[in-house]
Amino acid sequence: MARVSQAHLDARRRQILDGARRCFTRNGFHATSMQDVFKETGLSSGAVYRYFRGKNELIRAVAEEAFDRMRLAFESAGREAPLRPLDEVIDGVLTRALEEQARRAGTDRPGAFAELILQVWSETLRDESLAATLHALYDRMRVMWVVVVRTYQDAGHLRADVPADHVVRVLMALIQGFIVQRAVFKDVGGELSSGLRALLSPEADPHYRG
Repeated sequence: MARVSQAHLDARRRQILDGARRCFTRNGFHATSMQDVFKETGLSSGAVYRYFRGKNELIRAVAEEAFDRMRLAFESAGREAPLRPLDEVIDGVLTRALEEQARRAGTDRPGAFAELILQVWSETLRDESLAATLHALYDRMRVMWVVVVRTYQDAGHLRADVPADHVVRVLMALIQGFIVQRAVFKDVGGELSSGLRALLSPEADPHYRG
C-alpha cells in the first residue's frame, strides 16, 4: 500500500480547518453541525474524524490558529519599533489581521472575523481546555509586547514611570474592546487609530516629564 505523504496529510487537515472556519463564521459554533463540515469540505465523516474527534476539537484548532496568526502579525510589526508610531503599528496590524482572516473564512466582511473571535471568547466560559489554550497564547503575546513597549519607553515615546506590563495589559484590553465593537456594532473603523494616538501621546499628559 502506498504511503500517504506528509504534504497530503497537511493539505487535508488544511481543507478541513478552512471548511470548518467558513461554517463557523457563517452560522456560529452552536448552529454548525459536523454534517455541515462534511458538506462544506466535500469529505466523508471518516476522513474528517481521522483528524478531529469532534466539533470541540475543530473549534479549538480554528481558534488556536487564528489567535496565533494574530500574535505573529503583531510580533512582526513589533520589529519596527520604535520607527513607527505605536498607534499606527497596532491599528495597521489589527486591521490587516481582521481582513486576512475574513478572506480565509470566505467573506469580504472584516467584521466577520471579529464575530468569530467573540464566539471563541464565549466558548472559553464552558470549555476549560480552550480557555487554557487561549490563556497560553495571550501570555506569549503579552510577553512579546512588553519588550515592544519598553522599546518605545526607552525612545521617549511612552511614559517610562509606568511598568511596561501595565501598559500592555491596557493596550490589549483596548484591542479586545475594539474587536467586540467590530463584532457587535459593525460600523467601527478608523476611530481606533486616532483614539490610540491621543491616548499614547506623552504630551497629552500635563504631568508628563519627557
